[in-house]
Amino acid sequence: MSAYREAIVEHYKNPMNHHKMENADAEFEDLNPVCGDKVHVWIKVNDDDTIEDISFLGEGCAISQAATSMLTDELPGMTLSEVEALNQEEIKELLGVPLSPIRLKCALLGMKVIQGAVLKYKAEKN
Repeated sequence: MSAYREAIVEHYKNPMNHHKMENADAEFEDLNPVCGDKVHVWIKVNDDDTIEDISFLGEGCAISQAATSMLTDELPGMTLSEVEALNQEEIKELLGVPLSPIRLKCALLGMKVIQGAVLKYKAEKN
């Protein structure tokens, strides 16, 4: 098994930041209707618009849950603008395994939900 596949399995079995966050600045939830994967994200934002903390709960396939876990490990310290600019190439690079179009939707779910939380936060702040 490749190191990337091992990392996916590890993040799936022991996800990082896998809990409901109290006093979050924003939260967002969505699902992949094709396969039923679901992700709920909470974010805490610093005064300088950087991610202070992030957590998630979800259910679904190894790809969706591992990708979200990996993202929650990478994002603290990033600005909201950097989070908004994340794209599928960065998620594919983070996972490091080839993905079919269906699996790509699974992999992108966490990014989509995190970006939704950021947009919600910005809308509520203004």
